[in-house]
Amino acid sequence: MADPLHDQGMAVRRKVLGDAHVDRAQSRTTEFDAPFQEFITRGAWGGVWSRPQLTHRERSMLTIALLAALGHHEELAMHIRATVNTGATPEDIREALLHVAVYAGVPAANAAFAIAKQVFAERDGLDDREETK
Repeated sequence: MADPLHDQGMAVRRKVLGDAHVDRAQSRTTEFDAPFQEFITRGAWGGVWSRPQLTHRERSMLTIALLAALGHHEELAMHIRATVNTGATPEDIREALLHVAVYAGVPAANAAFAIAKQVFAERDGLDDREETK
């Protein structure tokens, strides 16, 4: 039976995170975590990211700020990588992380800036030594 919320969520999830990421996540899904995968596809991607009130770029910046503030570094890196699909620029990310520094603390922002720099270096084909020259 068709589930429009799941289908819409999967379409948005693929648009934001990319087919390769979603395919990897789906291939690793087990009977144990299948309900969780369904929950995030329907709830996060179908129920929230699909709402028209904010663009994917705006949602991306909010998500990055929240993940940075909460110290969820692996998810933060994933969402920074996804900005190539959402339209959020490095400047947008910088501004979001400056808000993190003010409202969630300098240590949280410092860690997030380091993660962002690493993601940008990987995306640009640089290693840490080249980026800091």
